[in-house]
Amino acid sequence: MENILENNHFLTQTEVYKFLLATLLCGLIGTEREFRSKQAGLKTMIMIGLGSTLFTILSIKIGLTSHDRIASNIVTGIGFLGAGVIFKEDNQVKGLTTACVIWIVAAIGMAIGAGYFEQAVGVTLVVLLALLTFPFIENMVEQRFTKRVYRIVKKYENESLEKYEEDIKTSGLKLSRGKQELANGTISGTWVAIGSPKNHKRFVDRMLQDKKIIAFDF
Repeated sequence: MENILENNHFLTQTEVYKFLLATLLCGLIGTEREFRSKQAGLKTMIMIGLGSTLFTILSIKIGLTSHDRIASNIVTGIGFLGAGVIFKEDNQVKGLTTACVIWIVAAIGMAIGAGYFEQAVGVTLVVLLALLTFPFIENMVEQRFTKRVYRIVKKYENESLEKYEEDIKTSGLKLSRGKQELANGTISGTWVAIGSPKNHKRFVDRMLQDKKIIAFDF
């Protein structure tokens, strides 16, 4: 073990190139995250990439019978970082993309540390392409398939809430019925509706003009 450390503890030129490449590739991805004001930005991505690269180099250098023993634990450790950026807000889970980016940046660092430079560069380009172009595609899809949750409360007058379901449908929205409740002389219902922003506005305008509605959440 001592002989191995004596022969391998110096920083080589190849290792310097690996650290520089990890800084460049992971920095490019981090710049995109920083530009979009995400939790894990430029500094975080560079640190993850450099750390993964170093751990992989050390795993190859000091692993006696198994060169992947240290490197294999990067996958486990990076999961804790990814979990830290996932949170729930307004009934939506956010941070999943950033968590995935953290995971793949670690993989890029491992590839560089193991000497697979072409694979690291190729994956980086694909990731950047996805991060830069997919938001535009998502916006196009959202313009046609915006999802909203509606809740209506009205005084109970021996009638159901089917009228409002028809209003949702005639507004050009696809609906999914949620919980409906009758209590204290009022009846309430919840629906998930999907459609264009224009159709959502049409339905909301209708509901705001309905004087029988006590409460309307949208």
